[in-house]
Amino acid sequence: MKLIQRIGYYLVGFSLGLVVLAFFFNGKKTSCSYGPEARVLKNINLKTLAYSTTALRTMEQEHIDTVTVKEILLKGDINFNNDKSDSRKKPCGTYYIEEDFKDKTIALLVENCDSTATLLDLYIE
Repeated sequence: MKLIQRIGYYLVGFSLGLVVLAFFFNGKKTSCSYGPEARVLKNINLKTLAYSTTALRTMEQEHIDTVTVKEILLKGDINFNNDKSDSRKKPCGTYYIEEDFKDKTIALLVENCDSTATLLDLYIE
């Protein structure tokens, strides 16, 4: 069997496999969150988000709504430095999530517990 025939058979099998995968996973809510940042953000977004009084006051002063907070929680970057985030804190870890939004950087300090996530504070830089 020539090399070009082997490549042809491989490509036919590979494309059939892609079609089968597309058929099985079409419409399902599958995600590929393998990194630590993606896993934490997914975990926070699956929970009920509560707001502290400090965060609500800052949101009111800076005219930031809950939709903006949810968008930051979806697309933000977690700063895992020990001085900002404390993921090993018991019983609930705290995470410092940053995102550029409308020409300013908005940072959220979120406490991630077993059943709820609480927005502790909101910083605008």
